Amino acid sequence: MANHKSALKRIRSNETKRLRNRYQHKTTRNAIKKLREADKKDAVTLYPSVASMIDKLAKKNIIHDNKASNLKSKLAKHVAAL
Repeated sequence: MANHKSALKRIRSNETKRLRNRYQHKTTRNAIKKLREADKKDAVTLYPSVASMIDKLAKKNIIHDNKASNLKSKLAKHVAAL
């Protein structure tokens, strides 16, 4: 157990950040699944918002930059192939 007031605060803030990151990551994954299942018209309109969500995750180090690039690339190829 933590002995310092600052350590207790760090535990609380880490938990808050963990839950926020988990929510954002799950929301993005659901948006990616929705885009993959969408038809051409919907996928074209969804792609910019999903790419933005992926960029935000990478910026906050929730996912790695390369993973973000790979996801966006695969989604762009998928949308173009529809």
